[in-house]
Amino acid sequence: MAIITVICSGMMGSAITFPAAHNGHTIRLVGSPLDSDIIRHGKKTGEHLTLSLYRKNNDTNGIDAPFVMPGSVSFHYIEEMEDCIKDADLIICGVSSFGMDWFCENVIPKLPEKTPLLSISKGMIDDGENKGHLISYPEYMQRFTDKKLRIYAVGGPCTSYELAVQDPTEVVFCGPDMKTLRWLKQLFETDYYHISLSTDVHGVECAVALKNAYALGVALAIGLSYKKEGKALEHYNSQAGLFMQASREMYLLLDAFESTAERNIFVGLGDLYVTVFGGRNRKLGALLGQGYTYNESKERLPGITMEGIVISNRTAKAVEQLATIGKINIEDFPLLRHIKELLQDEATVNIPWKDFETEYES
Repeated sequence: MAIITVICSGMMGSAITFPAAHNGHTIRLVGSPLDSDIIRHGKKTGEHLTLSLYRKNNDTNGIDAPFVMPGSVSFHYIEEMEDCIKDADLIICGVSSFGMDWFCENVIPKLPEKTPLLSISKGMIDDGENKGHLISYPEYMQRFTDKKLRIYAVGGPCTSYELAVQDPTEVVFCGPDMKTLRWLKQLFETDYYHISLSTDVHGVECAVALKNAYALGVALAIGLSYKKEGKALEHYNSQAGLFMQASREMYLLLDAFESTAERNIFVGLGDLYVTVFGGRNRKLGALLGQGYTYNESKERLPGITMEGIVISNRTAKAVEQLATIGKINIEDFPLLRHIKELLQDEATVNIPWKDFETEYES
């Protein structure tokens, strides 16, 4: 059996311990500097604080009970990190986009070269060298050390709480070599956690990062429905129209970011679907759709990490840069441009439906 150390005890970092524990592995859950309350509560009770709160606030079956972690999971403060990684067989990066620089600066240099690193963080970042080019987090991580780290990543449609309650889930593990990917699959695959494999790290990671931005865009229709009806009643034509436009723009962006769009768009669309229905970006998009500005929406979502904000702003900037050098036509991205207006200019929703219309001749 393997020893697995997870760094950051947020919801997804904690949820991925469930299939590993199911398979008999030992897991050390190390909190980031912001996770002291989670670790303290876990050490005392064996329960996960934020998963328990999520269950209380969101479980439609009315369950109001503490969320107990598997018995093979132990809780550790950040001060214990080096002891927790030195004999681990696998290390997992569980930080959000907002914690990526902290992880790269404080954790990456301490990792042993021989131990694989599996990232569950979804996002892209400007590579700082090529105008308009975004790189994946595994590519970014490698820049913080001279060691030849073995960095892998998880993509695809998966919400943390539903993984923790063992709802059937399909994901993609990606990385530089298939042998290690098959070993990782053996560690985690269960009858509810199903894993495909890909050596196309850049493509998979770009696809699943883009969904955060576009899930926010599709969720605008949810807020517009609530505003029109005066209650939580959703209209699906508008959501589907935005989903179709989001799919079109994601496909074009994968191509622009030098990914294999024909293969990886499906991973991104699956992730887009689950995020529209169950992700945190849905909540922000719905508030924007109801007519709140971005700042007003943030005030109504205290304590919720919004990865869609980060990737939306980074992608919008990259698209503008690519357009200036003639690599893409900026008019092909009306939904992304409107998302930028909402997040950066305090605009209110005015979906550019006419700009979504196209003509094709066969």
